[in-house]
Amino acid sequence: MAKKDYEARAEALLTPIIDEYHFELVDVEWVKEGGGWFLRAYIDKEGGITINDCEMVSRRFSDLLDQEDFIAENYVLEVSSPGLDRPLKKEKDFARSIGKDVEIKLFKAIDKQKEFVGVLASYDQDTVTIETEDGEKLTLQRAAIARIRLAFFF
Repeated sequence: MAKKDYEARAEALLTPIIDEYHFELVDVEWVKEGGGWFLRAYIDKEGGITINDCEMVSRRFSDLLDQEDFIAENYVLEVSSPGLDRPLKKEKDFARSIGKDVEIKLFKAIDKQKEFVGVLASYDQDTVTIETEDGEKLTLQRAAIARIRLAFFF
């Protein structure tokens, strides 16, 4: 099975659990790191997710994964909070981030620059527009964006 298939099937199994607890499913990813496979689920809720929340979801999700047994490879299951530096991936991520500072990293440089910071002004299926510090609007193709996430200044 392909990465997207694993992620989609895992998300379909996990969604009813997340909905039952009124949590938010931020993302599911299937990745290989250090020679091992990981199935990661990032969850959240108003006020923040706790370790107990992650443990509760992990146990139920693990049981369903064992029943369905669709992953042939050995893997590690991780259920955690997405953290402050969570990437914007889904429609709801972009919608709630309008008017907030974001960091964008591109696959390829534009005018020798690969990283941009600005206020998320708008987005659609194909583009993301930010307003830079000098008030300029910059529209980038989503296909050119390697990562976009909320920016935090300390």
